[in-house]
Amino acid sequence: MTQALKIRSNVVTLKATPKKPQPVLPAMPERAGRYPELRYMGSKTRLLPWIHSVLDGLDFESAMDPFSGTGCVSYMMKAMDRRVIASDFLNFTSTVARATIENNSTHLDGKAIARLIDPTPATHHFIEKTFNGVFYTRPDLQFLDRVSGNIGQLQDPHQQALAYAALFRSCLKRQPRGVFTISGDLSHYDDGRRDLRLSLEEHFLEQIEIYNAAVFDNGRKNQALRSDLFELPRRKVDLVYLDPPYVPRADDNCYVKRYHFLEGLSCYWQGLPIDEKTKVKKIAKRYTPFSYRRTAIDAFDRMFARFAKSQIVLSYSSNGFPDLDQLETLMRKHKSSVRVFEKPHRYHFGTHGGVERAAVTEYLIVGH
Repeated sequence: MTQALKIRSNVVTLKATPKKPQPVLPAMPERAGRYPELRYMGSKTRLLPWIHSVLDGLDFESAMDPFSGTGCVSYMMKAMDRRVIASDFLNFTSTVARATIENNSTHLDGKAIARLIDPTPATHHFIEKTFNGVFYTRPDLQFLDRVSGNIGQLQDPHQQALAYAALFRSCLKRQPRGVFTISGDLSHYDDGRRDLRLSLEEHFLEQIEIYNAAVFDNGRKNQALRSDLFELPRRKVDLVYLDPPYVPRADDNCYVKRYHFLEGLSCYWQGLPIDEKTKVKKIAKRYTPFSYRRTAIDAFDRMFARFAKSQIVLSYSSNGFPDLDQLETLMRKHKSSVRVFEKPHRYHFGTHGGVERAAVTEYLIVGH
């Protein structure tokens, strides 16, 4: 209840006024709540109950998520017992999807964990040499070199993916702002939180348990791919959930810029040359037509055309380009019925005192 002022004589009293009732959303599947949240730009984790309420009203048995990112929406659709194809153009995010969406039954057992944390010194020291004084302590960097080699000793690809997923989340927790755009002495970000006290190895062992608990079988053959949207193999699906990057006001929507370390770690920087002129040892930015005004509208048009035979659910935001009217017009070229669902939202990125916040309206644009 909110409080309204009511003045009588010289006495000020508080009169309760009822809040506008909020719609009751259908409950998400309990399993969806087990997903390990990643600190990731544009993550839809806090919007999942709303997204679920829209998807729950649609008729579909199979779904594709070609911009899967953290994988939380794909995982929720898996928890809804749909057959899911998750894809992303980054290797580290598609690896997380392989561990949690495609993987229905594989866990990291005691034997695998013992192999992963084998203390035998690493034979390669690329991370320690390259990122000394950039990210993490020397023991943390030595652990990353060692565990990277040990992951390669696992024979099961889903065990490898689980180990990498646990390692990525450990690295994000250990990095004060959860991004890799800052380096050097980061002590001024130390606000006493536990995540900054644990070593990467301690984090890793905790995250293995968390990711093991997230594995479940929904009775469907799910799949995780690494691919650009327009190079995806064509698969017949009932619904496509689309969450493309937005044209930025500044160069702040580049996922490689923020997460280059995890992308490099996912393949031990094989085929990813480092720009030695940069303080944080960046890798090359990946091109996407969705990130530029001159190419974004055509990219949306081609995307809608590609999935014209499936139901389309486009996730977008009021701070993106094109705007809502343009997106509706584009989608109506390919769909006879278009509905828009809206929700006020505030993005929180980071955990420090000066956390970035952005108030927006989130859209789900549904085309049939």
